[in-house]
Amino acid sequence: MDEISSTPPRKWRKVAYGGMQPGFDDNHTDESFLEDMVTNANVVKRDLFKVMLDSVSICQYLCIVSLVVLVWTYTLASTISHNSLLLLDVILLGSGFLVILLTAEMISLRLLFQYILNISYFIIGLYALSPIYHTLTRSISSDSIWALTALLIVLHLFLHDYTGCTMKAPGSPKNPTLSSNVSLNISIIASVLIASRLPSRQYVFAIMLFSLQVFLFAPLVMYCIKRYSFRLHLCCSLGLVCLTLALVYKLQGFLFGLLL
Repeated sequence: MDEISSTPPRKWRKVAYGGMQPGFDDNHTDESFLEDMVTNANVVKRDLFKVMLDSVSICQYLCIVSLVVLVWTYTLASTISHNSLLLLDVILLGSGFLVILLTAEMISLRLLFQYILNISYFIIGLYALSPIYHTLTRSISSDSIWALTALLIVLHLFLHDYTGCTMKAPGSPKNPTLSSNVSLNISIIASVLIASRLPSRQYVFAIMLFSLQVFLFAPLVMYCIKRYSFRLHLCCSLGLVCLTLALVYKLQGFLFGLLL
């Protein structure tokens, strides 16, 4: 009897399988049951001010895409001539090169010449393909084109890499991500769909050159500006917001009120 009474009580063990433990109910737990539980192990604490600053890049690119859509709308309505579009293309291309030259830490003449040569090939190829783009969707109704274009633009915004750019920046070791490349291809398809609804080959070439310049080079230019000076990045973002709102107001006052 003394040996039985001196036996220490059996300790409850936390086991997943093995049946009931003698001396304990089937649903018994003790204070050690939750001692190994880890909650919110991978939670990252965010700084509100930093999150607000990072959201500027998202707002900036939304304005860029909105400006592209507005130019598409004005072009489809024949408000903008193809000569004006070509002039806009030249201004954007020259401004983009100037920004890259001024903000890049180190860029060689060889690399600059390679950029110019690639863009020349790109423009020549685009001009040669303009007649094909012009008649590419002739058998498809316009309503289907508008719906598919809207869907592609939304998908483009969803997959776009807002932390980087669609092209490798000069001096940057980071390459574009897979989702960024997919997003870029989607934007090109949307541009082709819009271009196929324009009245002439000159319009097709001008609008395709404009769209591809923006979707290809605008993220690169904005990335270079942000890396060079964050204040300049904020000023450019504010300017894009004001320009977008002004063009939206000119197009549709009700939509302008919704955006505000």
